[in-house]
Amino acid sequence: MSGTRRKPRARSPWLGPWALLSYGAAALLVTAGTTALSMGKEIQLVVDERVTAMRTSAGTVFELLDEADISVGPHDYVSAARQGELEDGARIEIRRARRVEVVVDGEPVTGHVTADDVGGALEQLDIGPGRVSAPRTSTLPVSGLTVFTERKVELVKGENRSVMYTTGASVREVLKEKGVRLGPGDRVTPALDSFPKQGTVIRVMPVAPVPPSVARLNWAALAECESKGNPQAVNSAGGYYGLYQFSLPMWRAVGGTRTPIAWPEAEQTYRAQLLYQRVAGRWQGQWPNCGGRLFS
Repeated sequence: MSGTRRKPRARSPWLGPWALLSYGAAALLVTAGTTALSMGKEIQLVVDERVTAMRTSAGTVFELLDEADISVGPHDYVSAARQGELEDGARIEIRRARRVEVVVDGEPVTGHVTADDVGGALEQLDIGPGRVSAPRTSTLPVSGLTVFTERKVELVKGENRSVMYTTGASVREVLKEKGVRLGPGDRVTPALDSFPKQGTVIRVMPVAPVPPSVARLNWAALAECESKGNPQAVNSAGGYYGLYQFSLPMWRAVGGTRTPIAWPEAEQTYRAQLLYQRVAGRWQGQWPNCGGRLFS
């Protein structure tokens, strides 16, 4: 009895020559990927003390910064040469430069620093010890800062005289430091917005009192008649200014500075009341056409 021949088995497609080639290519890709991963560098990137751990294939610091999308300015500090080779485990530190202006007795000293506090900035700008308008331990903002050094000034108010040390940027700030409150009509020299240099004498001349009998007069009616109530009115033909059409000599005679139109209505009215007292109520010589309105 003859045996039956078995059909030959079909060859599995997974064992064909093309499949073997595919397996080999895949294995190469996996190996290459594993190798590339193992060749990546673990680095620490520190930007203004903020630490970021990252893996990179960058070959230089410049390439790393480009990969991290970090721009570096001309005054910024970078702890390694930008074209230098980037090594595994490196720590790259960047400190942004801050623009700092130090006003030394009115004269500005300006520079870019990489310190992160006011004290470090002053050291980098070679500013000596002494009090400044910001605490030396305070953080220096990236946007920059202006600070003022301490000066010795003298404050005279009425009969009182005192010496004080200030970092204020204006006479106004010095008075605020000292707790000096100005009343209507008080005169201050130098001007409130001026810079108080070393040795400046700040004088506050308190307002002279206005008797109630004078304050009750109809000053609004006088102003309406003289200038139509316009504190900026100027009679260029005669040289008269403001609500009450002061001449400059009379304005200065009652303690006014600059011109009447440089001052608000309240100051002009106060000076007009002083003028009324100065002439002992004889208003005819000052406001011959409108003075009678004071009694309306």
